[in-house]
Amino acid sequence: MSPVATDISARTTARTSAETLSEEDVALLRQDFPALAEIVNGEPLAYLDSGATAQRPRQVLGAERDFLIHSNAAVHRGAHTLAGLATEAYEDARATVADFVGAQADEIVWTSNATDALNLVAYGIANASHGRGGEPARRFALVAGDEIVVTEAEHHANLVPWQELAAVTGATLRYIPVDDNGVWDAAAAASVITSRTRVVAFAHVSNVTGFVAPVAEVVAVAHANGALVVLDACQSAPHRSLNLAELDVDFAAFSGHKMLGPTGIGVLYGRAELLNALPPFRTGGSMITTVTMEGADYLPAPQRFEAGTQPVSQAVALAEAVRYLQRVGLDRIEAREEELAERMLMGLAGIDGIRVVGQPLGSPRAGLVSFDVAGVHAHDVGQFLDAQGIAVRVGHHCAQPLHRRLGLTATTRASAYLYTTTGEVDRFIAAVAGVRPYFGVA
Repeated sequence: MSPVATDISARTTARTSAETLSEEDVALLRQDFPALAEIVNGEPLAYLDSGATAQRPRQVLGAERDFLIHSNAAVHRGAHTLAGLATEAYEDARATVADFVGAQADEIVWTSNATDALNLVAYGIANASHGRGGEPARRFALVAGDEIVVTEAEHHANLVPWQELAAVTGATLRYIPVDDNGVWDAAAAASVITSRTRVVAFAHVSNVTGFVAPVAEVVAVAHANGALVVLDACQSAPHRSLNLAELDVDFAAFSGHKMLGPTGIGVLYGRAELLNALPPFRTGGSMITTVTMEGADYLPAPQRFEAGTQPVSQAVALAEAVRYLQRVGLDRIEAREEELAERMLMGLAGIDGIRVVGQPLGSPRAGLVSFDVAGVHAHDVGQFLDAQGIAVRVGHHCAQPLHRRLGLTATTRASAYLYTTTGEVDRFIAAVAGVRPYFGVA
């Protein structure tokens, strides 16, 4: 454990889990993140783009570096000492991440990112629909007349794979509509899910509006109709306590790089009986038991889905990121981010020409805010803020249908994390206030 993390843990043991991070806590945490000390365009970096990619603490960088120096080897393949050490680290990382999300180790599959994880499920179902996987896989098979349900707010990674699955199976893709704020509710979901629904896929937290989905209610309706539930947890796993078994979802996906970990690794959670019945769609070495010139037999999950060279050092680093988040406390991170989101919303509400998407101030929201500046394109907004050292995300955030429904082509998004200060939020608000005057549209 790092000195900084130890200090925070020692000073906060008496706090309840729901308490927030203080400014003092955040100042200590920031010492672990080298990137936050950067100067951008002559100004201290205010990094408000963690919803896209989070910065990494020294502990995570060091864990991957130490593995590569001392234990780097192919896993599950060699009989030598280094291979044994690498395999142990790799599987220990799986167990650590499994515990983090309330799963068993054999319910965690390493993927290259969350997009890959969602595709794994969609293409596995497509293979089952074409007769692959034998009798156990028939539970997944889709035919014409079956329905796949998503929401109008989905990230493309949780939309396009299901469009492809519908196209190759003859199933119908339906969607839960959003309202004028870009959000939806359990009643809207219940009106779309029917006895023909076989898959319901939706984001736990919207990457555009910060809307937190009513998971329990949707799962209940979906399962009552015999449908599988696939949860996109990319914007929830890094920011709030997550127990996938208690949520009772069938599959879930999240990415390492959004939760203080490296790029190149994602996680697929699946209930063990489902993973062992789902046909793989990526095949090759490391996932087989027997291969002849006529065919192959596959290992049980999770190895059956991990063909080829595995992301070993990335898994080790992701496990260290998980341990870091656990030391800080997910409940405290969530509370802190809600405070920062409210501060952003209140500040933006006082600026003429700003339209914030999502639920209004006072409604539950994750720690991100997307907005439109009247008369100024989002890319120009982003460049104006960048000139002042403030990093935000601009564009459609891989959610074109949602933006189209809201009558927008793009928005600017500011997203907070455990290392975001109130001072950075205030800098951001002050800078946004100067956008329209600078471009002459105030």
